[in-house]
Amino acid sequence: MDAALDDVEFLALSANRVAVLQSLAGAPRSRSDLAAETGASQATLGRILADFEERSWVRRRDGEYEATATGKLVANAFSDLLDVLETERDLRDIVDSLPTEAMGFDLARLADATITVPTETRPNAPLQRLIGLEREAAAIRAFSHAFNEQTLSLTAERVSEGNLTFKGVFSRGAIDALARESTLRRRLESLLDAPDAAVRVRDSRVPVAGTLADDRVHLLVRDDNGVLRASIDTDDPVVVDWAEAAFEEYWESATPLDRSDIGDE
Repeated sequence: MDAALDDVEFLALSANRVAVLQSLAGAPRSRSDLAAETGASQATLGRILADFEERSWVRRRDGEYEATATGKLVANAFSDLLDVLETERDLRDIVDSLPTEAMGFDLARLADATITVPTETRPNAPLQRLIGLEREAAAIRAFSHAFNEQTLSLTAERVSEGNLTFKGVFSRGAIDALARESTLRRRLESLLDAPDAAVRVRDSRVPVAGTLADDRVHLLVRDDNGVLRASIDTDDPVVVDWAEAAFEEYWESATPLDRSDIGDE
C-alpha cells in the first residue's frame, strides 16, 4: 500500500508527469512532440521520461517513447481517479441535498452532466435550465414530489397546442398544492383534458424530482427546507435507464388523476 501511495503522490505532484503519461498512453511520441503537446521544457521531459523508464511505465523505441502495458494501466487508472475527483468537486456543495437513496446509479455517471446552480443574478437558474429542456422536448415523463407553476403552465400550453406528449406522476401533496390555488387548478384541469397528457398521483411520496425530456434526464435538487440548490441533467445511458425504470415504478404504483380528484373552484 505504501509503495502504491508513493507512486500516486509521484504522479499527483506534477501536472507535467500526468500529461506526459496520458499522452504516451494514447500513442508513441517523440520528445519534441511531447514538448509541443505539454509545454514542458526538454530538461523537464528528460527527468520525467527517465523516472518513467525506471518504473517501466515507458520505453524508447525507434527514437520515440511509448507507454508500456503497465504504463497504460497507470495512466488510465489515474485518469479515472481525476474524473471521479472532478465529479466530486462539482457535487461537493450539493451532496447533502442529493436524494442518493433514490438515485440507483453510480455518481461517477454524472461526470459529463450539466450542473446548474443559483447565482445572485440568476437565483432561478436551475429551474430555468429545466424549462429550457422542456420547451424543446417532444415527449416528457416526469416523476416528482412537486409540480411548479412554470413547468405546469408550459406543459399545459404545449400539450394543448399539440406540440408535446406528457406523462407525469406526482406525490399527492404536489397535486393538493395546485388544487388549492384557482389559477393553477385551472391549468391542471386543462392538462387533464388534453388527449396527449396523462397524470397520476401517488399516495406515497416520490422522493426525487426527475424529468425525462426526450432522452435527457433532469433532476432538481432542493434541501430539507425546500430551497432550490441545483439542477443536474445528463444523457448518460445508465442514468437514462435508471430514470426510465424509476418512472415506470412510480407510475405503476400510482392512480390516474381526473377533474373530480382536484375539487371545484
